[in-house]
Amino acid sequence: MKSITINEIIWHQFGATIDMLDNALQACPNELWQARLYDEREIKPEFAEFWYIAYHALFWLDFYLSETAEGFAPPAPFTLSEFEAGLLPERVYTKAELRSYLQYGRNKCRTSLDTLTDVQAPQQVRANWHIKSVAELHIYNLRHVQEHAAQLALFLGQNVGTAPGWVGRAQNKGTAEQS
Repeated sequence: MKSITINEIIWHQFGATIDMLDNALQACPNELWQARLYDEREIKPEFAEFWYIAYHALFWLDFYLSETAEGFAPPAPFTLSEFEAGLLPERVYTKAELRSYLQYGRNKCRTSLDTLTDVQAPQQVRANWHIKSVAELHIYNLRHVQEHAAQLALFLGQNVGTAPGWVGRAQNKGTAEQS
């Protein structure tokens, strides 16, 4: 029996988290794409919309998987609006655009974990940052994506009557294995 590495274990769970976000995107009916998930009085109402919460999760997935903050840029058509407090993207992104960004982030995550070495894992991520190591950043990132995937799934369950199911483990091919 082949032994499994810690990188593979983390990938199986991180990939499942990304798959759960994808399932929520796929399950969202068009009429709920710009629906507000919650009433947030301290920020613009648009920041609570379904599409934006998905975009926010994908942007930070991408950023946290980047080797450095300097020079980071998301792929087109996405912008750096997330770095500016109170600034929304110039337009509402489509489901197809966000699913494409999700696949980009999924591939970037898989590559990052496949190439992570025992020497790199404990290294400091960025100077003066609250996350102290590369390995911890991967877990932090996983938790952030899962939080928003769960918000979207709960919203769908409350408003559509069904929610995307649990994904127990990511498969290597980009599809999810249910458990």
